[in-house]
Amino acid sequence: MTTSTAAAAWTLVDEGWGRRAADFATLSEPANCREYAALHHRLGVTDGDRLLDIACGAGLSIELARARGARCAGIDAAPRLVAIAKDRNPDSDVRVGDMHALPWDDGSFDVVTSFRGVWGTTPAALAEVHRVLAPGGRVGLSVWGHLKKSPGVWALQPFRLASTAKVQNQANMVSLGRPGVGEELLPRFGFVEVQRVSLPFAWEFADPEHYARALASTGPAYEAIQNVGEAEFLQRAVAQAQGRVRDGLPLRAELAVTAYLARTADGR
Repeated sequence: MTTSTAAAAWTLVDEGWGRRAADFATLSEPANCREYAALHHRLGVTDGDRLLDIACGAGLSIELARARGARCAGIDAAPRLVAIAKDRNPDSDVRVGDMHALPWDDGSFDVVTSFRGVWGTTPAALAEVHRVLAPGGRVGLSVWGHLKKSPGVWALQPFRLASTAKVQNQANMVSLGRPGVGEELLPRFGFVEVQRVSLPFAWEFADPEHYARALASTGPAYEAIQNVGEAEFLQRAVAQAQGRVRDGLPLRAELAVTAYLARTADGR
């Protein structure tokens, strides 16, 4: 995918992520808290930091950054998710927009985060990340890690109900997590002191039906639903989870998440 095509596709994200925004915010996103809290800790987010979250979704990560004292902004291409993010964070500057054309001035932020929002298919967004960071500013980008070796990889299998072309594009998107890719990419956009770290991540659900409903609220699931229909997707997802039920315990899917930590040079 070319940069221009990727940027254009970004504007269509509300079709996939916004159609069930309330389900995503309440059933899917809360399971990301471990990832959010761990990256904020790694970045040392603290009182007074000006923080931008790119692809902020329903704004839970912004809430958690605010709890650490940060003054926050966020951007997402899905208006229905942004509506929830604004409701959760009424004093933050949350906007609908394109991460390839951030509507803030140069050097506006001390910290930029993106939780699985910058992909192998959208590397040009890193130029904008660099531009809006102040000298010495910190960036933290999480991406999927080695999913095939993750014990919870079963939970992603319904995404493969998408068309062959969409499944291939999903693989291209997560390529940023492959060893050496981010370490080579971030310096090309001017970042220094690049580190790769692992973040804790686990989806948990009360039962197969809640798992299927949560999964259906995500963008990759929408691509599968477009291919096989919603009823078929939900049925297959429930069947996928039924063999993972544990008496008295939630369904649990631990998945590998990697993050890149870096900063801009001092006095640039």
